[in-house]
Amino acid sequence: MPLTIPDETLRAAGLTEREALIEFACRLFDAGKLSLPAAGKLAGLQRPEFERELFERNISAYRPTVQDLEHDLAALKRLGI
Repeated sequence: MPLTIPDETLRAAGLTEREALIEFACRLFDAGKLSLPAAGKLAGLQRPEFERELFERNISAYRPTVQDLEHDLAALKRLGI
């Protein structure tokens, strides 16, 4: 389903169509609505490029869960670290 943003709205926001699409993808990722790969695809960017866009907006590309941290701690204990 296409999304149409009037030219005057883009001009008022000071954005090109491409910039608006990247901004939209970044915000959907930040809100947890899209995964990193899906948001990058929406933005039309490769992963490193999309991560750079997130960084420029102060949005973390990586969001470890408590379960991720517990898994890492268990692995460190197994290694004796």
